[in-house]
Amino acid sequence: MAMHHQTLSEAASKNLLAPYGVPFAQEILATDPDLAADAAASIGFPVVAKLCGDNIAHKTERGLVRLNLQNAEQVATATGQLLSAAREEDSATGVLVAPMLQGNRELIAGVATDPQFGPTILLGVGGILAEAIADVTVRLAPLDIPTALEMIDDLQTQELLGEFRGEPAVDRQALAAVLTALSDAVVSQPHIHSVDLNPLIISDGRPVAVDALVELRDNTVTNPDMEVGTDSGSGRATGTHGRTNTSVPDTAGLSGFDALFDPTGVVVAGASTHPGKFGFVSLHNILSCGYTGGVFATNRDGAEVLGVECLQDLDELPRGAADLIFVCTPKQANADLLRNAADKGISAAFLTSAGYGEAGEQGQADEAELVALCEELGIRLVGPNGQGIVSTPSSLCAQIVAPYPPTGTIGVASQSGNFVSSFLNWSCATGVGISRAVSAGNAAATSVGDFLDYYSHDAATSVGLAYLEGISDGRRLASTLESVAAEMPVVLMKGGATSGGARAAASHTGSLATDDRTFDGVCRQMGVSRAASVEEAFEAAATFATQPLPAGNRVMVMTTAGGWGVVTADAITRNRDLRLATLPDDLMAAIDEHLPPRWSRNNPVDLAGGETRDTIPTVLEIIANHESVDAIIYLGLGIQSNQARMLREGGFASKSQDSQEHSEDAWGINRIIAYHERQDTRFARAAHDISSATGKPILTATELTVAFPDNAGPATVRETGRLCYSSADRAVAALGHLARRSTFLRRGKQ
Repeated sequence: MAMHHQTLSEAASKNLLAPYGVPFAQEILATDPDLAADAAASIGFPVVAKLCGDNIAHKTERGLVRLNLQNAEQVATATGQLLSAAREEDSATGVLVAPMLQGNRELIAGVATDPQFGPTILLGVGGILAEAIADVTVRLAPLDIPTALEMIDDLQTQELLGEFRGEPAVDRQALAAVLTALSDAVVSQPHIHSVDLNPLIISDGRPVAVDALVELRDNTVTNPDMEVGTDSGSGRATGTHGRTNTSVPDTAGLSGFDALFDPTGVVVAGASTHPGKFGFVSLHNILSCGYTGGVFATNRDGAEVLGVECLQDLDELPRGAADLIFVCTPKQANADLLRNAADKGISAAFLTSAGYGEAGEQGQADEAELVALCEELGIRLVGPNGQGIVSTPSSLCAQIVAPYPPTGTIGVASQSGNFVSSFLNWSCATGVGISRAVSAGNAAATSVGDFLDYYSHDAATSVGLAYLEGISDGRRLASTLESVAAEMPVVLMKGGATSGGARAAASHTGSLATDDRTFDGVCRQMGVSRAASVEEAFEAAATFATQPLPAGNRVMVMTTAGGWGVVTADAITRNRDLRLATLPDDLMAAIDEHLPPRWSRNNPVDLAGGETRDTIPTVLEIIANHESVDAIIYLGLGIQSNQARMLREGGFASKSQDSQEHSEDAWGINRIIAYHERQDTRFARAAHDISSATGKPILTATELTVAFPDNAGPATVRETGRLCYSSADRAVAALGHLARRSTFLRRGKQ
């Protein structure tokens, strides 16, 4: 049934919002020209006159506003014109007379109702720039002051908030109070659908709402299934959903996950003798990656597959021999199979079978029956239409594709199996390992959020990495993300975030609060790192897994070449979560003792070719130990080893590994090759050791990690367990995620 909305007049909108603390200028509603002239005289000239009515949504566009009226005659004339311009459907109640506020800056604030996340609070640059530059930030209601201040900090056009054209800086506390007032209003009166404060004039540094438009829904709740409240007094948005939601079910705690990731035994149902079939590949991968639990298989013929004598029926399986079943059978066989599995003590099932929710109305009905059956049987259901499970603590690779990654502490969960493969491939390429990985498939009974929740309690996992597409219960997801992010870093990549971005609403705030901005705001509000690409997502997770969190956002750059430092400084300056540190005098003096006078004497610290055997470790340690430095990006590793490669391959080096005799190394080439590679090995180990000793992140970046992965520099970085970034930009992006989480955690303790 379509939902009907009621638009309040400007006067009624302001009367509704003012008790919550939204600041408005003095205004008087006049019903004729003479009363308007008297009102203007009492307010003081110049004034503004605006037609007021319950159904007038966009006064400016219709020419229903008169500005800068200087005397009573102008006010009376303007009032008569506005009343004459009213249409019957406007339900005009008169003309609002208000002071003509002066201010060079306009903001926009309001409330918009997101179909997934419910009521959201929006702040952006207003006036003619609102849609042109779309500098907007969004958070969920309810809102507290720290979160409101964070919204203000997130605006890109910070210059508008400082001293501007002779006006004082914006009072951020007063602006934050406007945002929390809007939040209080929509929480207290859930029939509010949207609020538009456009513009918020900045007058003498303080925000004043010049116009207000409130839209109500006829029913008296934001969403009949949604409660909106605060969690444990944190002021952060939470919510529950009353209806059954197959993508985010109310499953019983963490039951079944141990059987899924650390099973005592696995059954592959539908094992095949054909090496191209899922039933062959999954069994092969389980057997070949070192899993030491019991491995069983079933097929109709009872044929041997890869040395495993297959059971023709699950009835032949000893009870308690396995607690995970990996299902590769057609969907019509699955109900009976799962009943038999439950009888054998199996408590977790992963289904690769297709033809369920992704296959139309009948498939959706079949999927609902599958979920109900597994709930009845007490089986943790993952899938259907899934790709598989990886659990390196158990050496388990129960999936229908490659690869199997190195062991580490990143837990992966994805609605798309392809992205699981992508993240595992990056793990193999970088050496930064995975603890658990799973494709949720249709997520019929176990969602990505459920897996992240499990990972946050898993001793083997320190970072969550996830890919999401559809979101059908935003408030539940937000609540899950909040609780998970309180325990560990979470990195999310979102597909389809802008599908509804072009949807227009009745107010400017509605049209600016797009799906993507809302999701981005949710991530920032809940302390989740959002990444724009697979590479950024994996590298952010890998950085969380291998680097300490910085105490602040002050970054130093140490480079062996000036150009690299310049572009890195630019990247740091562009990153809203980082600051290029100022080089203090005492640190400059300490570095002076180890470098020639031509060094940059600034940040970036350009060594200017003045390196000796110990310069890089020494200067790096000096910088890292200084109290004004929170993190370092180190550039130039591997240069010496790259030349060593050229010397080795150039045809003049001795082919003998023993270059002690002069005749075997006439030019000393082998000796210098060994020296170069020893140096880069030392430098890489020094970066790791100094970071560990100081508790400060030191990120090493060089394209040599891609061009020549066996180069001694990046190869040693990988040996230390850390990520070597292929560019300074990527190192800066990863460090930005670290710094933002550090800021989030500090704010949470305030």
